[in-house]
Amino acid sequence: MNRVDITPEARSLLDSLEQKHGPLMFHQSGGCCDGSAPMCYPRGEFQTGDSDVLLGHLAETPFYMSKSQFEYWQHTHLTVDVVKGRGSGFSLEAPLGVRFLIRSRLFTEEEYTEIHTPTDPH
Repeated sequence: MNRVDITPEARSLLDSLEQKHGPLMFHQSGGCCDGSAPMCYPRGEFQTGDSDVLLGHLAETPFYMSKSQFEYWQHTHLTVDVVKGRGSGFSLEAPLGVRFLIRSRLFTEEEYTEIHTPTDPH
């Protein structure tokens, strides 16, 4: 069970951006609810630290969120999508007239249990 996924359209855009900019990363901005957006940066340009949580990878692209925001979103599955229109910020897709956005849904009880059950490495 993944905490974060990506639509085919957003994956295509991400692939195109990777070809131009090299390895990338996402960081979920700290806006409130509808004001938050996944920001796409060249990997390493946005410094993460102890105050960030790695939610998962979209293929090779890591997706981070601040711990404080994760406290609100920990029961939520996120899907990165793309729509026409310019967002605010410095995300790499902005000059293309499109923006990444998050579509979310609550985990089912079974999914939430699965992501919180430790796996046995043996």
